[in-house]
Amino acid sequence: MKLLTASALLCAMMALTAAEDECYVLKKSSSCPCDWTEYNDQCYLYVSTPLAWGDAQKNCQSMSANLASVQSLEEYQLIQRLISSGGRTWIGGSDGQKEGYWFWIDGTPLKYTNWCQKEPNNMGGNEQCMEMNFSGDKCMNDQNCQDQFPSVCIKRK
Repeated sequence: MKLLTASALLCAMMALTAAEDECYVLKKSSSCPCDWTEYNDQCYLYVSTPLAWGDAQKNCQSMSANLASVQSLEEYQLIQRLISSGGRTWIGGSDGQKEGYWFWIDGTPLKYTNWCQKEPNNMGGNEQCMEMNFSGDKCMNDQNCQDQFPSVCIKRK
């Protein structure tokens, strides 16, 4: 029995070492953690687990990150490439403090947006959080923060 346990432990350690080596080979020129994507001195991670906006932000914070802020069309397109499903995804915009005053949760200025036509519209008076990849136009939309979507986290290197 001890030999079987030792063999299983050895196999698990070899698998982890191989995974770490693979990550090192793939990311040897990056200072981002494994599974994160580097772009413009920042690291991005797509989180496929659907969460409410606040829970998605809390999840990002647990990794020393925030929900993604978007500063340019190029960055928006990069984030779209990270989203494996291509579906609706939380990013870090909110007007929860004051209706119509949008800000990024990481404190960076909100200079770039890609709002869908007639958005943001605060439909039903209860849409304070920003999602991307809304509708066929794959644009930004204000959405109820309690809805659950995947998310993208961002952190500085």
